[in-house]
Amino acid sequence: MYRGGCSAFPQDAAEPSFMFDVIIAGCGPAGAMLAAELRLHDMRVLVLEKDTEPVSFVRIVGLHIRSLELMAMRGLLERLLEHGRRRPAGGFFAAINKPAPEGLDSAHAYLLGIPQPVVVRVLEEHAIALGAEVRRGGALVGFEQDDEGVTVELAGGEQLRSRYLVGCDGARSTVRKLLGVGFPGEPSRNETLMGEMEVGVPPEEIAAKVSEVRETDLRFMFGPAGVGVYRVVIPVAGVSEDRAEPTLEDFQQQLRVIAGTDFGVHSPRWLSRFGDATRLAERYRVGRVLLAGDAAHIHPPTGGQGLNLGIQDAFNLGWKLAAQVRGWAPDTLLDTYQAERHPVAEDVLDNTRAQMELLSTEPGPQAVRRLLTELMDFDEVNRYLIEKITAIGIRYDFGEGPDLLGRRLRDLELNQGHLYDLLHRGRGLLLDRTERLTVGGWSDRVDYLAAPTAALDVPCLLLRPDGHVAWIGNNQQDLNHHLTHWFGNPTN
Repeated sequence: MYRGGCSAFPQDAAEPSFMFDVIIAGCGPAGAMLAAELRLHDMRVLVLEKDTEPVSFVRIVGLHIRSLELMAMRGLLERLLEHGRRRPAGGFFAAINKPAPEGLDSAHAYLLGIPQPVVVRVLEEHAIALGAEVRRGGALVGFEQDDEGVTVELAGGEQLRSRYLVGCDGARSTVRKLLGVGFPGEPSRNETLMGEMEVGVPPEEIAAKVSEVRETDLRFMFGPAGVGVYRVVIPVAGVSEDRAEPTLEDFQQQLRVIAGTDFGVHSPRWLSRFGDATRLAERYRVGRVLLAGDAAHIHPPTGGQGLNLGIQDAFNLGWKLAAQVRGWAPDTLLDTYQAERHPVAEDVLDNTRAQMELLSTEPGPQAVRRLLTELMDFDEVNRYLIEKITAIGIRYDFGEGPDLLGRRLRDLELNQGHLYDLLHRGRGLLLDRTERLTVGGWSDRVDYLAAPTAALDVPCLLLRPDGHVAWIGNNQQDLNHHLTHWFGNPTN
């Protein structure tokens, strides 16, 4: 038996002075995902994007297992699968070529290679369909916050009033800078050129030369990205002064330095450069202003974790911020955003630092790389690193309890269908194998599912809207305590 209430929480009459509940600066993956999550709870959301048009270049990114699960939880995965290519979930850590361990705990144990603009477009369309407003060409230039809300100023002088502001505006975040939040870490020491272009030499000649170069420099990549098109990744010593977008001539010159030939590259689809800066915001929240995505953390793209990390930030924050606006959030709920996500970002920064060292051509790092390559033949080591990169190994600290407590729950097959199909509305869920418990006065925020045949080793569990297990047990009084802890006081 599955009981689901209204998808919106009770809403008090809006104060006239507030045009919006939440303004989001930046309509990248994190901003669009956050807007959609907030709209699931009827938040009045405005997304400000300074660019007037979506990006024109087609950079391919990888959606890792946890992000694929989140998309499935909101009914978006099939749309993304139409535009992506499934690849094995192995070989991510420092490009050490080891297969994924067998039996990864997910129904989506693969990598989805997909153009980043497609991800952004799907998430933005999803947010708009749910009722979010997206305003392009709306550059935030200032804001002031008080005890009741935030006044945002746009480039043309227009002022908007909102209860909260979230900066999802990238590595050079205007919101973070104006907020005065420190962004400590290491500046870029080296750069990488990346792009897609056509070539003027046969594939056999390319394969032979690439194999030769990669014997001494694993950071160099030159591989097929379509019919006649190659994806090129070239390490560059030092950092350019102007950080301008690279030209085809820059690629040709650096290819000749690294490979001794430019492969006759021509007709680029897109070209970009990125540095290896690694930084983490000191705080994710100051009063009514919060940070998410690249505005909160940056790191080299080794392991392909950046976009995934930002999407997962938004998934963690959305329901908590909506609860705060609605007025039912427990006092500490919004603080758990930083408490949970800041350590995750710290771990990502550390593992990318380690991976960058392992890609070094120096003898010491290469010796460590050879040792780790041997260790990854042990299933436990390989599994640990894959679960770290793909974010399915995350366990939030919810106190003492079974190992499943604080972890994400895989998609279960139930008599009522797939578990993730029941999470599309972004509400909590009580999964009850005993058929003796109830969500009672929390039914406006938490759904109930009697599932005596569910393939679980626990009697009952409570899922948060982000799919993490918040409670395990079979006692109604204990359950009520945890419902209050995560979902506030009951309505009756």
